[in-house]
Amino acid sequence: MIKAVIMAGGAGTRLWPLSRAAHPKQFLALHGDDTMLQATVKRLSGLDIQSSVVICNEEHRFFVAEQLREIDKLGSIILEPVGRNTAPAIAVAALSSDDDPLLLVLSADHVIQDQAAFTKVVSDAIPLAESGKLVTFGIVPTEAHTGYGYIKRGGEQGSGFFVDQFVEKPSAKVAQSYIESEKYYWNSGMFLFKASRYLEELKKFRPDIYEACESSMTGAESDMDFLRINKEKFEACPSESVDYAVMEKTADAVVVPLECRVE
Repeated sequence: MIKAVIMAGGAGTRLWPLSRAAHPKQFLALHGDDTMLQATVKRLSGLDIQSSVVICNEEHRFFVAEQLREIDKLGSIILEPVGRNTAPAIAVAALSSDDDPLLLVLSADHVIQDQAAFTKVVSDAIPLAESGKLVTFGIVPTEAHTGYGYIKRGGEQGSGFFVDQFVEKPSAKVAQSYIESEKYYWNSGMFLFKASRYLEELKKFRPDIYEACESSMTGAESDMDFLRINKEKFEACPSESVDYAVMEKTADAVVVPLECRVE
């Protein structure tokens, strides 16, 4: 079973004034008629998605609800009282799951030009995730881009490769060396793993984040499609990305190449 986890909590300040804190870019139609959130949800149509959850800021809840209603794709919506980056957001989604689904973690503001390639690569990665690997998707680079982080691949593992190293945005010269080596991918920020495996690794490497998220789920309140977590407990959670908290530390990180443009 796959549960889609769509992270829609960004402020979109880099596109100001078109995108701003009160109306971030994921809620705008920048590529076609659909908003970026709606396009992300529709992108799941080729996959066997059993359920989905959108994680957003409290103040954007009605944007999300209305945009899902417009495309007839209603799902649960987790409201973050404050932003704490991706590691806590994914933890809350995992903790809110009744069973132990595979979590397909996506950003609501990506543009993926080849949906068929996306669907195939995610499908091919399912056996890896079911076996307990933590999969990230690496975009096959087309140029020596200095604006992206990179993932260096190691030995082969199923449809992908073990992650040898995550590297920060490089200089132009270093980026060119990455391209020439053919061992590096752009870091897409998309993931597939079992909810239980993610929580196990988070608890191992960042027990402070795990405990804060677990505490924040105590007394969580459901209001129609909205799930409100404990504000005081979540505010106490450290802010950290999933890369730093888990993916750079786990021995079970696998990168699966994706040959399509992601913006």
